Amino acid sequence: MNGLLVVAILLISTPPLYAQGQQPNVAKLKADARNLVGVIGSDKAKTRSYCQILDLIAQLDREKDSKKAKALSQKIDQLQKQLGPEFPAVTNGLQHLDLNSPDGREVVLIIQSLNQSCD
Repeated sequence: MNGLLVVAILLISTPPLYAQGQQPNVAKLKADARNLVGVIGSDKAKTRSYCQILDLIAQLDREKDSKKAKALSQKIDQLQKQLGPEFPAVTNGLQHLDLNSPDGREVVLIIQSLNQSCD
C-alpha cells in the first residue's frame, strides 16, 4: 500500500489540535515521529492496533458502501485511541507539513518503518 495514502488517511481521520496556518517545528516533528515508532514498535498490543488500522484503511479505500465506510472509519478512530497520545501529536503535526517536501518525505519514511511490523 502506498505509504502516503496511509499517512493521508491517518491525517484525515485525526481531528486537528493546532490552529490553522501554524507551521510545524520540523525537528520536533521528526523526533516525535521517531518516538511514536519506538512506542508503538515496543508494545505488541499497540503494534497489533496499528496493523489493524492499516488493514482497515485498505478496506476503506476499496469500500463503496457509505454505511460500511463509516463503520470502518469508526473502527479506525477507536484503534487510534489505543495508540496513545503520541499518535495524534504526530498526525496533527503532519497536517501542517508538505508531505512532498524533503522533510515531509523523511517523516513519512519514519512512520512507514512501522509497516514492517505488519508483514
